Amino acid sequence: MKRSLCKGLPALGSKAWSAMRLSALAIAISVSGIHAAVADDYTLGAMDKLRIRVAEWQTAEGSVRDWSAISGDYTVGASGGISLPFLGTVPASGKTTSEIADEVGLQLQKLFGLPDRPSASVELAQYRPIYLAGDVQTPGEYPFAPDMTVLKAVSLGGGLRRAESGQRFARDFINAQGDSSVQIAERNRLLVRRARLQAEIAEKNDIVVPPELKGAADAAGLVESEKALMISRDKRLKLQLTALAELKALLQSEIEALGKKSVTQTRQLELVLEDKGRVDVLAEKGLALSARKLSIEQRVADLQAALLDIDTASLKAKQDVSKASQDETNLRNDWDAQLAQELQNTESELDTLSLKLITSRDLMTEALVQSADASQTPRAGVAANISYSIIRQKDGRSTKIAADEGTPVQPGDVVKVEPTLNTQ
Repeated sequence: MKRSLCKGLPALGSKAWSAMRLSALAIAISVSGIHAAVADDYTLGAMDKLRIRVAEWQTAEGSVRDWSAISGDYTVGASGGISLPFLGTVPASGKTTSEIADEVGLQLQKLFGLPDRPSASVELAQYRPIYLAGDVQTPGEYPFAPDMTVLKAVSLGGGLRRAESGQRFARDFINAQGDSSVQIAERNRLLVRRARLQAEIAEKNDIVVPPELKGAADAAGLVESEKALMISRDKRLKLQLTALAELKALLQSEIEALGKKSVTQTRQLELVLEDKGRVDVLAEKGLALSARKLSIEQRVADLQAALLDIDTASLKAKQDVSKASQDETNLRNDWDAQLAQELQNTESELDTLSLKLITSRDLMTEALVQSADASQTPRAGVAANISYSIIRQKDGRSTKIAADEGTPVQPGDVVKVEPTLNTQ
């Protein structure tokens, strides 16, 4: 199996191989995903979905090879592990994505006896779901999203369940308000992402806070998260370009060494040819042995063959330099194209969110008006209160936590909504 995974690696000299291994090691880094800033501290649990990518830098070819047999999407099972090809079950519950990435790279290196550890990237593709129970319109299982609160979670279930007409409109208002809160949070993330992409395209080191986020409570955290991602992406690009530059320098040194060797061999050939001329003259006069003549002719043939080998090796090294230069150009062009595509997609998502926000605010306004009209005939002497609580699993035990609408929700939580009627 080791032979099939490493197939295609050329035979190199010890110095060239060592230099290329150093270049390959320089770019063996893990790439963060969409939730990288969150996933670094987030500990995994059953039903979390992961996206794993494993790659190996081919220094001699100046390209990255993807280990497609291992790369893919995986779900943490009930036992707390993920099942990977070749590696079997890898424990994941209670660990972070960074720890899983290190473990996968280390096990692959040990399993196949690789000189360098492969670069493994583990991205949290989807959090484990949350659950709504109690007095909500549609109880059940729902997907978790970052920055989710109890209010946002309840809005996923259609809001609170009410029997009175006035409270039905209030439920519609809460539902629309929850949608609006989620959309505003997503819009803020997209605005900062757009600012980060614009900074990368302009090759700037800082992200300018969008005017729409002036005074926003989460603006600083979003900017810090996107800046960390920008630094990581810039570092990865520079490491790849440095590796290609080092490869070109190594090949150029090889070309110069071959050139010097060619000069020496050419000089030796000229001397041998002069000696051959003298031997030929003596042979014609019968003063030289045929064995000596044969020996010097063999020497001439050996030197000519050595010069041909040097010229061939020099030509191959020059072709490798040209390919490395082309790879460098392609890397820069692909990077620019990726930034332009990401910016275009972000602009499109912002336009869609703007339309959804307008709709949500119109629905909130309508619900307020209708709720005010319906409240003209309330039930006398009765007021309704809502009690929220969160059931959370920790260390194999369930803990009940008192909550309100702004309490943060974590993946795997059960949000319980209970009505309490107070007689006035």
